[in-house]
Amino acid sequence: MCGIVGAFNKKIDRKVLDLIKHRGPDDTGWFEHKNAILGHVRLSIQDVSEMAHQPFLSKDGNTVMVFNGEIYNHWEIRKGLEEKGVTFKSTSDTETVLEGYLMYGTQVFEMLNGIFALCIYDLITEKAVLVRDRFGVKPLYYSFVDNEFQFSSELKALEFDSNELDYGAIANYIKFLWSPGKGTPSKQIKKMLPGEYCTISNNNGVISTESKFIQTNKFDGTRHLATEDELVDSLDALLVQAVQRQLLSDVPVGFFLSGGLDSSLLVAIARKLRPSEDIQCFTIDTTTFAKSEGFSNDLDYARIVADHLGVKLEVVSSDVDIAKDFDSMIWHLDEPQADPAPLNVLNISKRAAEMGFKVLIGGAGGDDVFSGYRRHQMLKYEAKISKIPQFILNITGGFASLLKPSTPNKRRVKKLLGTLRKPKKDRLFTYFDWLDWRTVKSLFKADAKEKLDKLDEYSFFRSKVNEIPKEHNSLNQMLHLEMSSFLVDHNFNYTDKMGMAAGVEIRVPFLDNDLVDFSYKIPPEFKLKNNVTKYILKKVAERYLPMEVIYRSKAGFGAPVRKWITEDLSALVESRLSRENIEKFNIFDYAQVNALVESNKKGDIDASYSIWAILAIDSWVRQFSKGRIN
Repeated sequence: MCGIVGAFNKKIDRKVLDLIKHRGPDDTGWFEHKNAILGHVRLSIQDVSEMAHQPFLSKDGNTVMVFNGEIYNHWEIRKGLEEKGVTFKSTSDTETVLEGYLMYGTQVFEMLNGIFALCIYDLITEKAVLVRDRFGVKPLYYSFVDNEFQFSSELKALEFDSNELDYGAIANYIKFLWSPGKGTPSKQIKKMLPGEYCTISNNNGVISTESKFIQTNKFDGTRHLATEDELVDSLDALLVQAVQRQLLSDVPVGFFLSGGLDSSLLVAIARKLRPSEDIQCFTIDTTTFAKSEGFSNDLDYARIVADHLGVKLEVVSSDVDIAKDFDSMIWHLDEPQADPAPLNVLNISKRAAEMGFKVLIGGAGGDDVFSGYRRHQMLKYEAKISKIPQFILNITGGFASLLKPSTPNKRRVKKLLGTLRKPKKDRLFTYFDWLDWRTVKSLFKADAKEKLDKLDEYSFFRSKVNEIPKEHNSLNQMLHLEMSSFLVDHNFNYTDKMGMAAGVEIRVPFLDNDLVDFSYKIPPEFKLKNNVTKYILKKVAERYLPMEVIYRSKAGFGAPVRKWITEDLSALVESRLSRENIEKFNIFDYAQVNALVESNKKGDIDASYSIWAILAIDSWVRQFSKGRIN
């Protein structure tokens, strides 16, 4: 796992590698050719020798590549290439990908089962191709302004005009707590979408680009014609295959073990595959605040699983000095995400690195692929809700304003009632909301609000549903949205960035190509059955884990945000959301922001996460866009 940077028609200094050095503390590399520059920082995991140094040159010296990621089926691809007469100088997956590209062209991207972001440059034609893996596990940012193209694993390594802000994306960080799709706070910097690849051409000094997508299986309305037992057998085999693939490493591999279903099942499968080896797991202790934030205590279950499987468990404290660590967290995230979970990932990753583990395997994606969120359970009521006249739904939804969000259950009921006021065509999307669009827009200054008035708050989600026109089941439509947005732009962003901040690669077996392709065709009634989330996955887990672990209540991987906003961060809220500072940054309307803060203090609304988002945006602008402060 590594970090990459590059530019075409733009001069960048090698010192830019210092900004992403945490991603690859083992080695650095730099390559220049005419108007092309490629840079690399390396975390050595497969073939740790100098033979795998990057930028990686082809044997004839005509093609060069920078690569961030892991290809779990690279030995299978390599075998096919060797049968065609290709020889190799290293055992790295980097060389396998490069030789595969030279043999198959961009079709090789469809063959790759792994997590990656990479750039391949042809010195003869002066053309390059930039690609991100099909599920967006690895980040990739780019900018194409004034005939200058630049890219990087992290936004912080790119140059941009600090006055060009994307208010639509900034509003998304408040509305959803993350921004779906290409948008970032900078209008000039975009995210490559999952599975997207971009061809970059230099024609007499004029840069042109063309984007396409890796051909992947998606929801198409077809279903596996198999019994429940047959589906469980097939899913079990695919999970074992996925874990086996992702154990590929020349350095020690550890595991996240939260005590939840997903991470516990992966550890159990690893134990099956390696019955006599030591397996090191890591968990976080959230005992002090779990109840108040609506989470169950994971630690007890993590210990049960560790004892059951005979694995080592390192318990990591969740203690942080949030006022001190807040800006650092936003810096590493590259985006103003409003979620404290990244701090837990960072703490575990730091401890893993201290103990000599460069690789951790985690359960991210299980909820998104197999249906594990509470919002999925609400979809079963959609058919009945759709038959109720809208004016009655509006009246019922109006009661949401009367409910004080003083407990986790009241907060959930209040949010559910609020969704009833949305028209049917939008209700599928409202489950991602943290703040309604009207309130979000009111927080901005007049000229920004005017721009937001012209936007469709759910445009990205609509485009994603339109990608699967043959899929009419609402649960599968929701899962497609999860995998295309929440999983990519929220979970994977902080998982990658916080792991790499400590020099640790985090792998996600639930996003194995074959496993996900199989999941698309699992009948929805086996994903959510009798209100049991991840039903089919739990049936597999019954072969590996105690029932009390499998059928425990849903937990979260969070932190005491509400306490932090009203207590630990109160001084930060007061200073950074003061009239003076808000007017200095010239993004938000002070009166509206202050009203939100005061209503939250009184307990009239549950806006702690929204206030966290505003603080995160403020922090992002301070650190990434310093020119905006006079």
